[in-house]
Amino acid sequence: MAGHSKWANIKHRKARQDAARSKAFTKIIRELTVAAREGGGDPGANPRLSLAVANAKSVNMPKDNIERAIKKGTGELEGESYEEVTFEGYGPGGVAYFVECTTDNNNRTVSEIRHAFSKHGGNMGTSGSVAFLFEQKGIITINREKLDEDEVMLAAIDAGADDVKVEGDVFEITTSREQLYAVRTSLEEAGYTIASAELQRLPATEVTVDADTAASNLKLMYRFEDHDDVTNVFTNMNMSEEVMNLAENM
Repeated sequence: MAGHSKWANIKHRKARQDAARSKAFTKIIRELTVAAREGGGDPGANPRLSLAVANAKSVNMPKDNIERAIKKGTGELEGESYEEVTFEGYGPGGVAYFVECTTDNNNRTVSEIRHAFSKHGGNMGTSGSVAFLFEQKGIITINREKLDEDEVMLAAIDAGADDVKVEGDVFEITTSREQLYAVRTSLEEAGYTIASAELQRLPATEVTVDADTAASNLKLMYRFEDHDDVTNVFTNMNMSEEVMNLAENM
C-alpha cells in the first residue's frame, strides 16, 4: 500500500511486515501482468513494465516469477484476466479515500469495498467524488545510508524531479506523472539504487483528526490493506505523532 508519507511511515507498524511483504508480491505480479498486456512484454519498449520489473527486483522477487507474470500478460501463458478499477469515498470524520484495485471479478470487488466502507463508518461515493482532492505524482525512494544529501538532491533535480525531501531513512523524490520513468532511469544511470518508484495520489488538502477518528480510519485502512484486490489506498488524513500512537493503542 502506498499513500502520502505519514501513512507510509505507519504502515509497517504492529508487526505487519510479513503480511505487507506477501501483499507486495501479489501487487507487483498483477502490475507486471497488466503492464505487459497493455504495452507489450519488452521492458525496454514499455516504461510501465520497466518500472514494474524494477520494483519486483527491489523486493527480491525470483526471476521466474517475473517472467511468468509477463508471459501471462502477453498471452503466452494462461492466467487470470485482470482489470484496473478505482473506488472513492469518505471514512470517519470526513477523511477522503481513493482506492486503487486490480481484480479478476469487478462485481465481487465492488461489493467488498462498499461493505468495508460501511462496516467502518464510511461511505463509498461515485466516481469523481474525491478524485479532485488528490494529484497524481511519481514518488521515488532511495535509502539514505551514507549518501550525501546535497548530491542526491542535485542529481534528482537535474534529472527532472519536482522536489526532494528526507523522510526517515529514505530520500523521497517527487516527479510529475509523466517524468517518473525518465527520472528513475537517470538516477539509476548516475549510480543510485532505487528502493521503489511508483505513482501515488497526494492530497491537495488534508483533514486533521483526533485520536478516536484516527483509530477508526486506521481500522478501515488495514481492512483495505488486507484485501487481495487492493493495490493502493490514498487518504487525506493528517495526524500528529502523538495522535498516531494513541490511535494505534485503541
